[in-house]
Amino acid sequence: MTSTDPSLPPDTGVRPTRQRTAVIEALASVDDFRSARDLHELLESREAQVGLATVYRTLQLLAETGAVDVLRREDGEATYRRCSRHHHHHLVCRSCGATVEVEGPAVERWTERVSAEHGFVDVSHTLEVFGTCASCRGA
Repeated sequence: MTSTDPSLPPDTGVRPTRQRTAVIEALASVDDFRSARDLHELLESREAQVGLATVYRTLQLLAETGAVDVLRREDGEATYRRCSRHHHHHLVCRSCGATVEVEGPAVERWTERVSAEHGFVDVSHTLEVFGTCASCRGA
């Protein structure tokens, strides 16, 4: 899935309702992670008739199908973003929320080694690195 494709992955079996389509299109129109409330406000500004509970349910469904990435901010709030489908990590600005997808081969090797050392299989992981981007620090 690319950021220009606002549809659900075809293998999810999820019916694309008008409300779900509106949420997906709102996500496709932004580049950074957004909370359900942020997306609901965006939908309201577009005069889309989508309730906040529907936004939450749709985001949960999209996360379960792998159509979006979920990031827990440092304050614990879940935020969502349409990302590439391959495994990656995120570098996130604490100030403006700008997000960069990054590869982490060293992290992948470490995860495999530590998992094997402790006899773990079927291991998954997420990694988010928080900092301040060049724009926010005035560089």
